[in-house]
Amino acid sequence: MLPSRLAKMPLVVEDVMRLLCSIAEERKMQAAVKHSGKGALVTGAVAFLGGLVGGPPGLAVGGAVGGLLGAWMTSGQFQPIPQILMQLPPSEQQKLFNEVTAIVRHLEWTDVVQLTMLVMGSEALKQQLVAMLVNYVTKELRAEVQYGD
Repeated sequence: MLPSRLAKMPLVVEDVMRLLCSIAEERKMQAAVKHSGKGALVTGAVAFLGGLVGGPPGLAVGGAVGGLLGAWMTSGQFQPIPQILMQLPPSEQQKLFNEVTAIVRHLEWTDVVQLTMLVMGSEALKQQLVAMLVNYVTKELRAEVQYGD
């Protein structure tokens, strides 16, 4: 019988992208690749103006109004992370592949279905992969990550 290390199937980039998409879908992860900075800038500017005009109460009102205005400006700008992942150029997908491989290299699997089941069954592994994905999206894509609907 072959040692289990030799029975491990090689991972391919597409399989890793599907694994990341499964995790992102489960967590309902979305990212605002554009305009999130603009919303934050509007929030800060309106809060600042409210503070200038109305002092501390004006700052509170300005922050609330600015937050609502900023949220309105960026609403609809969030895209599901799985969609973003599948649109990445091959070089960026390879970066993610390398990071995922480093996280799951200690696992024993025979095919991508088994690997996906191992990962999806382990909250610790999912957390590691989500943290890696959030880090990638925020640092490399300079996007804001949001969970939920």
